[in-house]
Amino acid sequence: MAAGLEEHVARAHTNLACCAVDARDYKAARSQLQAGIAYCREHDLDSWLLYMTGWQARLELEQGRWDDAAESAMTVLTRPDVAAPTRITPLTVIGRLRARRGDPDPFKPLDEASTLASATGELQRLLPVALARAEARWLAGEAHLIGFETSVALDLAAAQQLPWGVGELLLWRRRAGLGELPEPVVAAEPFARMLAGEAEHAARLWTELGCSYESALALVDSEDESSIRRGLEELQRLGARRTAAIVVRSLRRRGVRDLRQGPHAATRENPSGLTARELDVLRLVATGMRNSQIAEQLVVSPKTVDHHVSAILSKLGVKTRTEAAARANRLGIIEK
Repeated sequence: MAAGLEEHVARAHTNLACCAVDARDYKAARSQLQAGIAYCREHDLDSWLLYMTGWQARLELEQGRWDDAAESAMTVLTRPDVAAPTRITPLTVIGRLRARRGDPDPFKPLDEASTLASATGELQRLLPVALARAEARWLAGEAHLIGFETSVALDLAAAQQLPWGVGELLLWRRRAGLGELPEPVVAAEPFARMLAGEAEHAARLWTELGCSYESALALVDSEDESSIRRGLEELQRLGARRTAAIVVRSLRRRGVRDLRQGPHAATRENPSGLTARELDVLRLVATGMRNSQIAEQLVVSPKTVDHHVSAILSKLGVKTRTEAAARANRLGIIEK
């Protein structure tokens, strides 16, 4: 900053923010992303701004702010001519969200992310894609493909002694019935506790970090039914419909029958599974606003609104905005 080297200032903010997210130091990550994004806006450094926005999407995903994560990711992905490395992180965010929620085609963004990451040959690109694809395979009932999806990234992460990456890769591989690496591979503490079968301890560590989805996954790996139920409730609260469905099936195989499919109140209020942001957009659509007007009202890009409107039409099973508004009124999911 003192030398007036604006690109290097943006690069420094970016590197500090990305490393903090990787290390689950979310307080530092938020500080760097906020300062870096503001600096880039002030100095018209769009490429760095978009890169950091993609990482902001990943932070929001990991902190349980899924609607915000989707919006941040789409802000990047709907911009034309975004550099390939900048697309990778938001593509993995969208893929993981689709997989967890049971939305259509989670592998479309993940396939693009895989192609872009493979072209770089760099672990910082390959690792998050491998992790996202491993989770998506598990959620799709294709755990037998997790070994293929993770082998290259695991070798590189183990060689570079990256405890967070190694820990998560080993966890997904264990879910696929694959063996762990021999010592002295070290996994980050929350993953180490999960791998050791210490579900409650791991869940507490994840909760302290603000990672509610990971905390829920730790609990549903428990042998204790009450812990599994707590994890299931959290998955349902987050909207992780596909993940929750897997847990429900597992419990039913164990003879448990008194299970809710999801929060009853939320289902009554929003039977089509619209996200909070989609509901915001739908309310404005129902007033007759055009996408450009909605974008201005919500302070997002028109492309982001286009994405939300397409998702709304699909979830409501209609073809036009007028039909969407009418169906939403019949279902009682927007104010009359």
